[in-house]
Amino acid sequence: MAEDLVLESCNLECESNNQNHMTADMGNQQLVVRRGQSFTITLLFTGRGYEEGVDKLALNVETGPCPIESSGTKSHFPVSDALQASEWSAVVDHQDGTSLSLLIYSPPDARIGHYTLTLEASMGYQGTSFRLGEFILLFNPWCPDDSVFLEFEDQRCEFVLTQQGLIYQGSLKFIVPIPWNFGQFEDDIVNICLQLLDTNPKFLRDQNRDCSRRNDPVYIGRVVSAMVNCNDDQGVLAGRWDNKYEDGMSPMSWIGSVDILRRWRKYGCQPVRYGQCWVFAAVACTVLRCLGIPTRVVTNYNSAHDTNSNLVIDRYLDEMGNLQKTSKDMIWNFHCWVESWMTRPDLPPGCDGWQALDPTPQEKSEGAYCCGPAPVKAIKEGELRLNYDIPFVFAEVNADVVYWVLQKDGSRKKTIHSSTVGKNMSTKSVGKDTREDITHNYKYPEGSDQEREVFAKAELQKSYLTEEEKGVSIKIKVSEGMNNGCDFDVYAVISNNTETERLYRLMFCARTTSYNGVMGPECGMKDLLNVILLPHAEKTVPLRILYEKYGSCLTQDNMIKLMALLIEYQTGDIILGVRDIYIKNPDIKIRILGEPMQKRKLVADLTLTNPLSTPLSGCVFTLEGAGLTEGQKTQELASPIEPGQEAKVRVDLAPQQSGLYKLVVNFESDKLKGVKGYRNVIVAPLPK
Repeated sequence: MAEDLVLESCNLECESNNQNHMTADMGNQQLVVRRGQSFTITLLFTGRGYEEGVDKLALNVETGPCPIESSGTKSHFPVSDALQASEWSAVVDHQDGTSLSLLIYSPPDARIGHYTLTLEASMGYQGTSFRLGEFILLFNPWCPDDSVFLEFEDQRCEFVLTQQGLIYQGSLKFIVPIPWNFGQFEDDIVNICLQLLDTNPKFLRDQNRDCSRRNDPVYIGRVVSAMVNCNDDQGVLAGRWDNKYEDGMSPMSWIGSVDILRRWRKYGCQPVRYGQCWVFAAVACTVLRCLGIPTRVVTNYNSAHDTNSNLVIDRYLDEMGNLQKTSKDMIWNFHCWVESWMTRPDLPPGCDGWQALDPTPQEKSEGAYCCGPAPVKAIKEGELRLNYDIPFVFAEVNADVVYWVLQKDGSRKKTIHSSTVGKNMSTKSVGKDTREDITHNYKYPEGSDQEREVFAKAELQKSYLTEEEKGVSIKIKVSEGMNNGCDFDVYAVISNNTETERLYRLMFCARTTSYNGVMGPECGMKDLLNVILLPHAEKTVPLRILYEKYGSCLTQDNMIKLMALLIEYQTGDIILGVRDIYIKNPDIKIRILGEPMQKRKLVADLTLTNPLSTPLSGCVFTLEGAGLTEGQKTQELASPIEPGQEAKVRVDLAPQQSGLYKLVVNFESDKLKGVKGYRNVIVAPLPK
């Protein structure tokens, strides 16, 4: 009688499997595969090889702390004649003496996570069990039967594989791309992302139920949305918006997610300080891309935070044009969230595709600070009763803004003002460092029949506040050269389109502001008591904005809010003009020395010219990107940088494989914060 099979070793073929499963950038130290796709392992037996018909082989896969077959977290399956399309299965790939290669297939709805793999070998009743090793299973956008399947390869490359990107900030009229290192394939990030799932309150409450639901990207998206903020759990980031960041890092200082995620794990899942919306969104994008869910960061300009769900944002001014804190409703200059691509079998047809997920803690959803996934198609169609959190996102892109002026007698007067939210919704283009406008995905053109139908369906009425074309209107125009350190002019342009001469008082005010709409000190003011407007004439009133006024109170968002209040003496009518402007920081210049070649060291020169009239001290360049050691990521300058002089450092970069390499750089000093730069480097293969 033949002796029992004895396993000598098992090769999980990490290099070739990871290459085939688009996870090679995670390295070859562990097996990382995608569901709905087969992978190969090689078994080496001692003494004799596998004999078909004599030896019976079966495999066990298990995930989670309490694997149960009925929960989908455990499976026992024989090595058979054919792979099965909808369940765990295995076949012999080829045999060479005592070496046996098996092809193992995971179903396209398998639970993602850490798995253990064991082999059972028997010739009859009694068998022997061998532990073969561990692997990680992820979602698979390349598999047509996976709920995150994405049809086009260029989109899969952008939304799953690309490790660097752009996040849009600034203001509606001055959109600023900020480089970001998502770094989802950098060392150990996949293990940190899976640890994040194992730290979420639903797992801690019921491990079996949580792990059994990890086949569903809707569930995973909701967990990640809640876990990126720390408001109800041991989440990754603490949010702060008051410009007081001395006990942590300013949100403007981050240039990538990797450092944030590593800090979170290093310090025992304590929240990393501090994040704001783009940091929350970027970290969520890293985690979701790492787990295999196609994801992108989107920015909404003039984003409404409607706390009472009436789709109207009420803003109150005093008679001098100062905003009063009498409403919790806010208008953020911009707000970032993420969109993830998935099917929605839990909803009626028509809800598949991009889903909005917002990890910034704003309002609770089912008792936790998370938001989404809300189908973007349902938001556009006004289907507010579907899961999850569609009314909140609908308001962010559709609410009306009404400004009220509080009179001395306690009454309030509505202003004539055209201000709509949900503008210039932006995301990085596929395969290019350019901006794609996706506003049309969220809403029909304003004033169109379809838009009115959506509001009727949502059982909401919307009053359109438009400038009176035939009356008096006011617009704020700006000049070139609104650069940090410079003085510049802005203009209130008043048009009288009536037949009569009008007499007005004009108050034109500038205040520093944060991107979430919180106002700072005044940095420019003009109060003209007798503005005479001739019939069918236009009047331009300049306001000088001085660096000595705004420099000390500018927040790290680099924003100033301009408000022009026009009050007619005869009728008491009030007309309002509002504009947010962005003060531009100097550019970081990144020069690569020599020709970038595969396996050769790269050298980069980083320079920034001090644009201010005072020296810069405490100057630090921070870098992120593949191939950087911890020592290279922070470069401090010993001496202050005088006005007009260059801050300069030289960085040696580790040799790269051929392909695209991106450097993301941040500059900080005592008076300049969050200055960003990036450079794409094409690394050429060595000549043959």
